[in-house]
Amino acid sequence: MPISSNLRAALFMVIAMAGFTANDTIIKQLMVSMGLGQVMLIRGIFATAMIFILAWNRGALARPRQLLHPTMALRAVCEMMSTVCFLGALAHMPLANASAVLQALPLAVTMGAALFLGEQVGWRRWLAILFGFTGVMIIVQPGFDGFSVYSLLALGSVVFAAGRDLITRHIPGDVPSLLVSTMTALMVALFGGVLTVVSGDWAPVSTGSLGLLLMTAVLLLVGYQFIIMSMREGDISFVAPFRYTALIWALVLGYLVFGEVPGFAMIAGASFIVLSGLYALYREQVVGKGKPAAESTSPNMAPDGL
Repeated sequence: MPISSNLRAALFMVIAMAGFTANDTIIKQLMVSMGLGQVMLIRGIFATAMIFILAWNRGALARPRQLLHPTMALRAVCEMMSTVCFLGALAHMPLANASAVLQALPLAVTMGAALFLGEQVGWRRWLAILFGFTGVMIIVQPGFDGFSVYSLLALGSVVFAAGRDLITRHIPGDVPSLLVSTMTALMVALFGGVLTVVSGDWAPVSTGSLGLLLMTAVLLLVGYQFIIMSMREGDISFVAPFRYTALIWALVLGYLVFGEVPGFAMIAGASFIVLSGLYALYREQVVGKGKPAAESTSPNMAPDGL
């Protein structure tokens, strides 16, 4: 029995979230023995090579002068900082906690669009944003015994990723997204090399670790491609909520791989974030606006460097 386009798109989104979360899981494992910059550099080389080949085959590199647009460099800086913050948090936080904080990205983009781009956001969506970031604070637990400074890094990743998404809107429409991704992946890899040189933290890389880093780059590419397929196949209003299956994958993999059992604060905070995100998306559909939460479910919904 054939399934509908929306159900097929939802399945694509679930697969994409599984790919991104599996990537996070492998990276978290590798950073036990490897430095952050080293991971960014090696994985970035693999990712850049694969995206470059894909962009070349699709003709996205035909006009390299488009890379000179000032928004490209600014976006790359936000991407680099978001990647550093997230990976730094991931190395010291439970997988599900880091993933839950990242789910606040659509709300952060909505807030940024209202504050800096003059987009109209009604009081209901402002309440949803407040509700969602209350959930983030429950997870971060500032001022309590469960507080970890690395939670602030996860929050910083959301801030920089939101800045990246807002800047992306100012990139000329004729610039291919694969050209943007190629440049960003390359800049993240180079930044990883700079971090490695500055810190002097280079560990011997085994063949197994090299293979795992290659796998993470493949998982990123798979995740992005399945998100694109999902967005083209189904209605955003139906598909977008399935991005939150990333939390389910993070809970399962966190428990199976690292033995992490989520606490009450994580479950409560994640619930706040998911409910507020779903309501904000609903309100955007009601008022006839597919942005900006919908944009955060696009191929840019997670840092290119992650």
